[in-house]
Amino acid sequence: MKILITGGAGFVGSALAINLKINYPDYQVYALDNLKRRGSELNLSRLKAHGVEFVHGDIRNKEDFDSVPAVDVVIEASAEPSVLAGLDGTPDYLINTNLVGTINCLNYALKHKAGFIFLSTSRVYPIKTIETLNFVEEPTRFALSDEQPVAGVSSKGIAEDFPLNGARSLYGTTKLASELIIQEYNEFYNLKTVINRCGVITGPWQMGKVDQGVMVLWIAKHYFEQQLGYFGYGGTGKQIRDMLHVADLYRLIDWQLHNLEKVNGEILNAGGGLESSASLQELTKICQEVTGKTIPIKVVPENRTADIRLYVTDNTKVTALTGWKPEIGIRQIVEDITAWLKENEKDLAPILR
Repeated sequence: MKILITGGAGFVGSALAINLKINYPDYQVYALDNLKRRGSELNLSRLKAHGVEFVHGDIRNKEDFDSVPAVDVVIEASAEPSVLAGLDGTPDYLINTNLVGTINCLNYALKHKAGFIFLSTSRVYPIKTIETLNFVEEPTRFALSDEQPVAGVSSKGIAEDFPLNGARSLYGTTKLASELIIQEYNEFYNLKTVINRCGVITGPWQMGKVDQGVMVLWIAKHYFEQQLGYFGYGGTGKQIRDMLHVADLYRLIDWQLHNLEKVNGEILNAGGGLESSASLQELTKICQEVTGKTIPIKVVPENRTADIRLYVTDNTKVTALTGWKPEIGIRQIVEDITAWLKENEKDLAPILR
């Protein structure tokens, strides 16, 4: 099998590429990336060591696909992943990457009759609707109630039929727009596709920042003994997210690669689920235990732009269709990332400190 992974030197793309080569040494895997995100250059030697062929290119430029050979499947893992991207009035790079870039990827896949696996985001769900959901305040976290004002949500989390009306951030909008285009290519061009709406993905080799990669950021700030803050919702640190280890995501993509017919045309929520969820307060406690370090955490009660109180993925549909469910819990994620920080401290300190 020949596979093109866009965003292939990024956190998710490189993890998928390397795992594919480890598990299927005979597969040809191409990683296309523009190396814009700081830290992605550290993945080039890792890709090379595992036999992944790196292609320096930008999905915004359709000409950059000319140097990529024909493949059997495209895994579209490229993105400008920041929820805050474009909100300062400069959305061009975001739109050109996350929407126009996806269209270029689709046209490349169509040209070679390749399957198309798309990594979308839970951020396609509107902020205001999520913020009006019924919740209970527990000692260390907010939790969803079973009784809700809209469909597609329960105490298990948010499902695929959650309402899509409303604003969701420019980042979420570009991904949703891409989803709509993908559905058209599936229906009218008979392109085999599957869309995965991923929650927070994390793990070693993620270059975490405030607006994207919060899990690594939280652990790294503990590791390097720097300050953090509980922002918004009264500053209690009770806001909750589910976390999906990139190794668990790989297992899903691996299944889809080899069973694309069984999920062709589907949209699937894929996240850590309730079992692999944590509030910032709970995450702080685990970080303290694993790193052995306690750092100052300031309290800022006021909410920030585009923030949400809670998000948990309901994986019911993806599990029913594929048998997949996450296996790696929060503590193991923290342990994995801490070990990675320790092993690569010299390279990572200038980026994550």
